[in-house]
Amino acid sequence: MGYAEKRATYWRGRYKLADGKYGTVSDPTGAVVKFSTKREAKQAADAEEVAVRRGEWRDPAAGQETFGEYASRWYADQDLAASTMQNYRRHIEEHLLSTFAGKSLSGILRSDVERWEKAEKAVYAASSVKTWRSTLHLILEDAIDEGLITSNPAARRRGRGKRAGRSRDRGPEKVITDPLGALLLAERAALLSGRDDEFVAVILKTYTGMRWGEIVGLETEFARPGVVRVEWQLYELDSGELVRVPPKDDSYRTIDATDWLSALVADHIARTKPTPCPCHGKIYVFRGQGAARTAGHGGAKLVDVARRAGVSTGTVSNVLNHPERVREETRVRVELAVAELGFVRNAVPSQEAAHWRRNGFATWLFQPAATGWYPKKAPQEPRPVPLLGEPWPGVPVRGRSASQRADACWLPVAKGLTPHGLRHSHRTVMEDLGTEKVLMDERMGHLDGSVSARYAHVTPGMRRRLLAGLTNQWEAALDARRAMCPQSPVQVLDRLLALAA
Repeated sequence: MGYAEKRATYWRGRYKLADGKYGTVSDPTGAVVKFSTKREAKQAADAEEVAVRRGEWRDPAAGQETFGEYASRWYADQDLAASTMQNYRRHIEEHLLSTFAGKSLSGILRSDVERWEKAEKAVYAASSVKTWRSTLHLILEDAIDEGLITSNPAARRRGRGKRAGRSRDRGPEKVITDPLGALLLAERAALLSGRDDEFVAVILKTYTGMRWGEIVGLETEFARPGVVRVEWQLYELDSGELVRVPPKDDSYRTIDATDWLSALVADHIARTKPTPCPCHGKIYVFRGQGAARTAGHGGAKLVDVARRAGVSTGTVSNVLNHPERVREETRVRVELAVAELGFVRNAVPSQEAAHWRRNGFATWLFQPAATGWYPKKAPQEPRPVPLLGEPWPGVPVRGRSASQRADACWLPVAKGLTPHGLRHSHRTVMEDLGTEKVLMDERMGHLDGSVSARYAHVTPGMRRRLLAGLTNQWEAALDARRAMCPQSPVQVLDRLLALAA
């Protein structure tokens, strides 16, 4: 057993370690504990020796490693999905190291964590701070497992602090939309992009609940008649690289698709004739929007014609598109410059980007479609999407003085809706249709570990009822849209409205 050793003015406790050597009773910082009596020193030494025999002893000096050193070592030991690794690195580098990097693991107190959290909440959303604290908790839990510290200062204790109930972690409610709202939003997204791809993608996401990365990463071989197979996703890293990885939480699944949805996707593939992308060599259902950075041509440009004719590029554009708006002498001068320079409109078609980018799609297509407003981008403030009122629901006006040429703008469909909000919308629609939970979890890629779920199984009848309900919702949305106007500038929707008439 342990024993007490007399020093000059105090007693210290000594106990035998597993390797036969003797250790000294120390506090969490590694400093020797000085006891005033022999009995206290002996009791503490006995307690430490019992911990050694049970395999529960931890070296107090180990806790002197700084959080920054341990976090770097901890991160290097992880072997997780690229998306998870990226998130952990961002949490650590941008939000944890600034406060805890130089502190020893054993020196981090609960009060330090609470002060850090309060300061972060003054700047960032509470839901984000909660996520970062969870990462801190995870790191310190692993430090406990390694015997570096004995308790976790980031752990939350129940029933302590401000009595705020559920409002403490309350965040904004997730915005959803109904099938008609999704249809209107899809139409607007297609009008903003100038093509049908966005219409098909938004409708597919609405009626399958697929995640954004799963939509972008949907390969043509997995869009099959009657089903969509989720086998991969494309995840965008902070570097801009799109990596082909398994779906989140390995949620591989086969999603039942209605006949009309399968036909919509199949027609889209037949119309766009996708080819293998240069980054992954795979054939994807959807392509990016906007010209790739490598696109361009070596011929004369619009600005060259403008300089040659001594006019603005807007005037050149008017001569090419609306010659009746330009004075005769100006038109002749521009046409002469075109001939002299050998300018050819669209000499080389712009090359589409291989894939959508999350921020570009959400910011410049989805958000304006949902709210009717373009976001702020210096030097311009947020502004309504300028429209020509005909044909309904309006065609976005582009170019210089677009707002002066416009005669209408869109009202919001669902202010605050995000692409992920369509996934919430799909789950809500299934709830409204009375879909069984086991089938909802299968479609969403969720895992229910309860005993009840273990004994529940999806049946063909469940699938038929859900597909029938989704079809009824789709047809009702088309009818409501047709009542607003029987035609659409979006070709694919215009055909659907004509067929359903």
